[in-house]
Amino acid sequence: MIDITELYKTQISLSEWFEKASLSLTENFRSEDNEKRERLKVLNKVAGTPFDQPAQFRAEDLSKKTAVFRDYLEKHGKELCALRLIPQDLNLPKLRMRGQTVKNVMKWFDEQKIDPLKYRAEFIPHSDNPVLSTIFVVNKKGVFGEVIAGGHYQLTQGFHDSGKPIAFKGDFKGNVYLSAENSNIVTELKKIIKYLMVVDKNKKKILEKEPGCEFYENYILGYFETITTKEFGLWFIDYNRVLGRMYERFELDFTSSTNKGGIKGTTASRGVGQGKVRFIPINLLKEIEFSEGEVLVCEMTTPDYLPLMKKASAIVTKSGGILSHAAILSREMGKPCIVGIGESISMLSEGDLVKVNANIGIVEVLR
Repeated sequence: MIDITELYKTQISLSEWFEKASLSLTENFRSEDNEKRERLKVLNKVAGTPFDQPAQFRAEDLSKKTAVFRDYLEKHGKELCALRLIPQDLNLPKLRMRGQTVKNVMKWFDEQKIDPLKYRAEFIPHSDNPVLSTIFVVNKKGVFGEVIAGGHYQLTQGFHDSGKPIAFKGDFKGNVYLSAENSNIVTELKKIIKYLMVVDKNKKKILEKEPGCEFYENYILGYFETITTKEFGLWFIDYNRVLGRMYERFELDFTSSTNKGGIKGTTASRGVGQGKVRFIPINLLKEIEFSEGEVLVCEMTTPDYLPLMKKASAIVTKSGGILSHAAILSREMGKPCIVGIGESISMLSEGDLVKVNANIGIVEVLR
């Protein structure tokens, strides 16, 4: 049994996933990620899109305890926050800490030993009472994504402690469809998606210029994340154009594997791969040899699995989501990937020859 709490501590940002995998989009993605709240700020101003607005400082304000920062610390020191240290130079790492008070996180800041002239700091309000989280893409085919009760990290990291996520898709007529019926969630999703509809031509022109929004049927295209909390209500917490373009042709199909035999899961990265099953538990990751062309089967991939993911003909996971960090990496690496097969993982045995058809979300045992 995986200790999820400990496992979260090993997780890295999607930018770091890209870098470790040596992907060509790394620099573009890092730049896009660093400026996500600047884009959300413009959406909020022009279209009224709610977001987790940060208090922004020069890192030098923190290190020198300037008057403007001392004033903020005095007023907000006891509040929970997420602190992001964003580099001015893309060759430097982004650093972050979440869940501490503004006052207590300053100890972590001092421990980072950064050059304060090369960073800026963002203090973002944090809640320990998440109600609902979403992760989704708007492309020219419509909207698709996942929603889950509780913390947003479950969707990005792929490990779920509040039940299984519900997949959803929508069209540009305002309809939303779920993989599991829930009328309350449909209502909430419609409200969220509506924030991305901009009909006013003047507002669209402003958003097209800055921050460079692209539109289809009056909807802003891209990758988005939201969280709803008891204290703050609904917030958009990410808007990424690079990820949106990666999924510009993707379409979620709830029915493709319904009437077909085999082990059923959800397509995270399309394609077909064939090979022998290799079960790789995370605690034995460094002890097991993995050969080129084998099918990687595990609870969920983490950054430690990257060398194996590169060798695998396909990837199959018990947990995970269609837009988790690992799923996005599988797609960018061109690896067929099926996630969320659940307890059906017991139908696979070490050494089975299998065909992983990630076009329809089916794993077929050949022998």
